[in-house]
Amino acid sequence: MSVRKIGAALAAFLIPLVYGGLPALAQEAGRVVGAPTEWQLGLQEASSPVKEQVDQFHDLLLIIITTITLFVLGLLVYVMIRFNRRANPTPSTTTHHTLLEVLWTGVPVLILLVIAVPSFRLLYFMEKAPNPELTIKVTGHQWYWSYEYPDHDGITAEVRMIPDDEIKPGQHRLLEVDNRIMVPVGVDVRVLVTGADVIHSLALPALGVKKDAVPGRLNETWFRADREGVFYGQCSEICGTGHGYMPIAVEAVTKDKFDAWVASQKQAMNSNGAEPRQVAQAAEAK
Repeated sequence: MSVRKIGAALAAFLIPLVYGGLPALAQEAGRVVGAPTEWQLGLQEASSPVKEQVDQFHDLLLIIITTITLFVLGLLVYVMIRFNRRANPTPSTTTHHTLLEVLWTGVPVLILLVIAVPSFRLLYFMEKAPNPELTIKVTGHQWYWSYEYPDHDGITAEVRMIPDDEIKPGQHRLLEVDNRIMVPVGVDVRVLVTGADVIHSLALPALGVKKDAVPGRLNETWFRADREGVFYGQCSEICGTGHGYMPIAVEAVTKDKFDAWVASQKQAMNSNGAEPRQVAQAAEAK
């Protein structure tokens, strides 16, 4: 059996073991939750087209890396057996081999070209939303997030982590927040990301979102939640002492529920003394 067939067979065995044999999503009140689980080895299950493309590219890299590793291992074993002192007492004096030098230069170049094509395609796919129906602006602060809905009268709120002493049974420590970003299912959401003080990084693994929040710069990315649920993320850029305590959460609901949430937020903004976050917390409690 050739080295290529061995690499492909091993990759075909490892991929289902890592991805199919281990659950990537937990369950909370019957809803899918995009969060890490205990003893999880693989990536979180894809819940958006962007994350599906990321997983496919990862699988391709896993096959290529596995094949290269097995090929190099095979060469090392062959050299140790074929050219040790006992099997080859008189070593060759050959110092150059034109064909080998061309191969070990050209083959890596070809491998990089194979990787580059889907890589550039993925980067372009992640950059711009094809047909955005909703825009959300997310700003990183030391050490919390804030978000705004420019298309809905500028609904705004701050996102802060729920302290350990306030965590309820079934909630995720270091991931639960007081205000979740609400989005409708099946809608392309354009996300504008910036920073208010230092560089942060918005990361939502299950949705395939990873974008730096740079002060003075407005970066763009997008996602489309394909299912209802809560998708957790964190800042993935070391931004100070509170870096590990600024999670963010996106809740995907039906369009009817999203419209009702928008209406409640607008009512809170128009009422005296009420804040959007208070209404959001009341709705979440219900």
